[in-house]
Amino acid sequence: MSQMVRKQIYIYKRQEAQLKKISEARGVSEAEIIREAIDREARSIVPVTFHPDPEAFDKLMRFLDERKSLGITGEPYRWKREDAYDDPRTKRLLGEE
Repeated sequence: MSQMVRKQIYIYKRQEAQLKKISEARGVSEAEIIREAIDREARSIVPVTFHPDPEAFDKLMRFLDERKSLGITGEPYRWKREDAYDDPRTKRLLGEE
């Protein structure tokens, strides 16, 4: 048997009640239920492998270069509510055209 390490944890009262019910129903210790839950959680973790995509990176860089060439300053757009009413698209939506 592998070496055990003592751990002290805090759980909610509802979890304590659930743990006791599970333990009694299975006829095993509460600690065994916790160990099984840890093992189950560890098995469910799927390692994510990152595969770089040079073509996607090049596409992104071209897009960023195009955006940079537009001369956008990065300043937020400032507008007044009245500006929206002067916009031809708004007039068309409101049937004022």
